[in-house]
Amino acid sequence: MKLVTFSIVLFAAFACQSSRADPFSWHGYISQGLTQSVNSNFITDNNDISTSLTELGLNGRYRFGASLSLVGQVEYLDGGNRFEQGLRLDYLFLDWRLPQIEKWQTHVHVGRFKNRHWLYSATRDVPQTRATAILPQSVYFDGFRDIALGSDGVLVQLTRATTNGNWEVNWSYGKTPLNQAQTRSFLGGTAMGEANQDFVHQFSAYWQPQSMNWRFGASWLQSAFTYHAAPVDNLVDGEVDITRAMLSMIYFSESWELSAEVIREHQQDTGGYGLNYYNERTGQGGYVQWRYLFNDKFSGLLSYDTYVLDKDDPDGTQLMLESGGAIPAYFGYEDTYAVGLRWDIAPNWRLQAEHHWVDGAGRVTGLLNPRTQATTKEDWRMWALQLMYWF
Repeated sequence: MKLVTFSIVLFAAFACQSSRADPFSWHGYISQGLTQSVNSNFITDNNDISTSLTELGLNGRYRFGASLSLVGQVEYLDGGNRFEQGLRLDYLFLDWRLPQIEKWQTHVHVGRFKNRHWLYSATRDVPQTRATAILPQSVYFDGFRDIALGSDGVLVQLTRATTNGNWEVNWSYGKTPLNQAQTRSFLGGTAMGEANQDFVHQFSAYWQPQSMNWRFGASWLQSAFTYHAAPVDNLVDGEVDITRAMLSMIYFSESWELSAEVIREHQQDTGGYGLNYYNERTGQGGYVQWRYLFNDKFSGLLSYDTYVLDKDDPDGTQLMLESGGAIPAYFGYEDTYAVGLRWDIAPNWRLQAEHHWVDGAGRVTGLLNPRTQATTKEDWRMWALQLMYWF
């Protein structure tokens, strides 16, 4: 919270000085909606219709010179049970543009940088840039929203335009702080200790032809987490190691757009639930999403998203057996079909509606929470209606 307050004061000070040479630019957005999850506490409790779909954001850039800028965003977020409600600093970093080398343009981001490695990771925090309020959970798992959005460390981005197309290469290294709510969401409500992300190391490369209507990419991630048990705790010290690989694609046409990403992630758990506990699994999934533009004001969307927690246990049977029946088998997978409709009411005003039908619960937040297990049915659904304005 101190860092958020400092960031607001810092940008306010820059804004007051910006009138002289106009080195400061800023933008923002306000979004409010209605939402409901039925037969699941994924968003709301007890099948309630809720206004827990609020996003207020302010982002800015202050240019110290031709090659150095300070960039940041502060956001108030209420997404129901998907993530913690409140004010957060999404990113705050120095953007340093280096001299061109062999026609490669290089930017170095130092601080709390944005994740630029996935198709929508750099824009998932801004409502008007998302196709839906609830993104495909196979890749953009809301339980990891704050962790995946950015990290404290360094990111290097290289871009180059050639006669054969445009290249973008990204490399980053850092870590994200975890709070107690996130710790208990991942490890269960009885966790009394402290969880930390030791590091996250990422690399990605994208290519786009000169026609600009295609974009292909591949990304890689490696990360490690540790848990330090409290003196009185049901858990013990433990470690989690994650490796993720992903392929991404998007196609733009005059009247429609098609995007898809596939993911495979390997996870090793050591300790935590017992001194000799060890578990190793490989999850996989992906989504395909199609948007059609009826005219310059209306567009529709169809989406399919799928994920299995362990490719060797696609129906979750082994998960149920290993938990002694405490975790139902359908928590081992999740398939989601979604439809959406978008109406651009006026410049910078948009109304967006969506409905998701879900089979399984492999991507719900709080998998180890008994309340989550008891309130999430095998077949459930969720919908959202969101009005947004940006400036």
